[in-house]
Amino acid sequence: MTLQKKATVVASATAFFLIVIKLVVGMMTGTVVIIASAIDSALDFLISLFNSYAVSKSQKPTDAEYNYGRGKIEGLASMLEGIVIIASGLFIIYAAIQKFISGEPTTHLGLSLAVMAVSVATTSALVIFLTSVYKQTNSLIIKSDALHYKSDLYTNIGIIVSLALIYFSDLHFIDPLVSIVIAVYIIYSAASIVREGLEMLLDKALEHETVERIQEIIQGHIDAKECIVSGYHQLKTRKSGSVNFVDVHIVFNDRVLLRDSHELADHIEERIMEIHPTESWIINIHQDPYDDGNVNIKAAQGTAEL
Repeated sequence: MTLQKKATVVASATAFFLIVIKLVVGMMTGTVVIIASAIDSALDFLISLFNSYAVSKSQKPTDAEYNYGRGKIEGLASMLEGIVIIASGLFIIYAAIQKFISGEPTTHLGLSLAVMAVSVATTSALVIFLTSVYKQTNSLIIKSDALHYKSDLYTNIGIIVSLALIYFSDLHFIDPLVSIVIAVYIIYSAASIVREGLEMLLDKALEHETVERIQEIIQGHIDAKECIVSGYHQLKTRKSGSVNFVDVHIVFNDRVLLRDSHELADHIEERIMEIHPTESWIINIHQDPYDDGNVNIKAAQGTAEL
């Protein structure tokens, strides 16, 4: 079992544990923030199960049908996770408004505070674990899970604060009010998850800093004296799952031996991989005997005019 797979299993088990304790106490006390948190944990559980399936599929090796692998499943899973989180936030707002209108009081505050304290401790440990796994694997699914549970952690802390305020002030409208604030935060956090998943599906370029480093490495091999490399063009980058893809045309002197140009291309690939040595890379360097970048651009423009 891979580290990513283990992380999703641990997240699923943790979410199931939190569902049970929150739902039992929430139904006993009628505290809307705890019931809403239990619903959120239920969604966490379903999402973690789906993420476990997505990780298994995305890590399958390339084959005749999927030549570039299935890494984009991670982007799709992250988008779906974000949409579900947004839906849960909207439901929490609805439940909070209903309680605000009814004016139903919050009871059993001591028990509610105890279960939320357990939830904070458990979620904190899970966030630390998932963050560690993300740093080792650079998996977007694990990053989404870590961000999701981090928002849960802040939510749980907010619930404790609201319950404490109700306990000392006896102002029961604080429960639905804090619930709405928490729901807005959840929706805001989920939007970034949806955006990152969509960007992966649309083949957005790698981070600006990474692309600049790649350009610097290639530019550093342009030697005006020996004229082995005279330039480059058509640099393209993208991410699919946890794999970084780089395509670039490098212009070599047409008198350079193929063996020598190939060795230099391999060296450039190694330097690029050193930018993020723990990540997976697939780099394709096309070796040109002359700069055909402008030729390709003109040809594309001519095709567009037709």
